Amino acid sequence: MKKYNLLWAFVAMFFVLTGCSSSKASHSSTIQVVGSSAMQPIVEMGAHEYRKENLEQKITVQGGGSGTGLSQVQSGAVDIGNSDIFASQQKGIDEKKLKDHKLAVIGVAPIVNKDVGVTNVTMTQLQKIFTGKYTNWQQLGGINQDIVVIDRASGSGTRAIFDEGVLKNSKRMKAQEQDSNGSVQHMVADTPGAISYVSFPYLKDTFVALKINGVTPSPKNVTTNKWTLWGYEHMYTKKDLSKQTNAFIKYLVTSDKIQEKLLSRLDYISIRDMEVKKDQNGLVTPK
Repeated sequence: MKKYNLLWAFVAMFFVLTGCSSSKASHSSTIQVVGSSAMQPIVEMGAHEYRKENLEQKITVQGGGSGTGLSQVQSGAVDIGNSDIFASQQKGIDEKKLKDHKLAVIGVAPIVNKDVGVTNVTMTQLQKIFTGKYTNWQQLGGINQDIVVIDRASGSGTRAIFDEGVLKNSKRMKAQEQDSNGSVQHMVADTPGAISYVSFPYLKDTFVALKINGVTPSPKNVTTNKWTLWGYEHMYTKKDLSKQTNAFIKYLVTSDKIQEKLLSRLDYISIRDMEVKKDQNGLVTPK
């Protein structure tokens, strides 16, 4: 009888230890985030702030583009897929299987090499540049220099926002493509005659951000849709997301430290500040 009592005591202790171990592993398991390079700065900084209060929680944040983020979260390879576009806008993605958590709003601006001599264009002129109808900056009042178009890869959410507002249904010219906002930054700054586009957090003084129809690309102008090149920053998850993932996203979306301070510091726009809203078809209406 003593043998059996000892055996049951051992079994009970085994389950207690296993339960504790399992709980600890679950709490400290890594939250994997992949996708939009436009979202990378805010999610990385947000993760840094979150871990100050949740020391054991590991979070990895990588780029790769909105298309990559959506496909990887749909396949279950990552916990969160960051995207500058609605899931319904990405080919091969079933939006019904995913949950959308809107984190912020992002603006996109055309940028040019400092030496081209152009600071303002119309939307029509911008479209003609990216469709190859303008080939020299002199045609736009700039220097006698060939226009070098630098584009983003097809899976880019930044490109999708730019296309929706500028190219619409026009056929783009063939151009070299870069896979991130960061690489576009350097290419435009270092390439004579270059033009491309980046999200607001990547605007630097090493190149010129163009005005469109006299309107400056600024967060304030996005809030009223005066600057029309903008979209939402989505964090997509499976519908049955883990408690850890849900807690992290809830922190980013509801924390005043993130929404009132960090977003504006990094040139994102809080959804709280928007006076308009945009649906997945690009229709803008009062909020």
